[in-house]
Amino acid sequence: QVQLVESGGGLVQAGGSLRLSCVASGRTFSVYAMGWFRQAPGKEREFVAAISGSGGSTSYADSVKGRFTISRDNAGNAVYLQMNSLKPEDTAVYYCARDRDVVVSRTPAVYDYWGQGTQVTVSS
Repeated sequence: QVQLVESGGGLVQAGGSLRLSCVASGRTFSVYAMGWFRQAPGKEREFVAAISGSGGSTSYADSVKGRFTISRDNAGNAVYLQMNSLKPEDTAVYYCARDRDVVVSRTPAVYDYWGQGTQVTVSS
């Protein structure tokens, strides 16, 4: 059983920054791609960013490209999401998830383990 624990969410003003962290249990962390998703009230869960097992490949939603950066530390079983130039529309619960494969994917269905989520609120 894999457990994912997110942290780093909070309340920030528009234009500010936050760094989300996700720590995973298990000894094969580097085998799998990891992703961040978010869900705003009344909306479906949407893809934010993903990173391959090695960290050599990344993918971003158009809405966050150039503002968010995903990274990982395989030695520490952690994945991060640095969020800069935050906008009120970035307000959502952010979830960390583990892909079933090593390559990045934008599809929630291919992710088999999910964290509990961390709230990000951006005020205008």
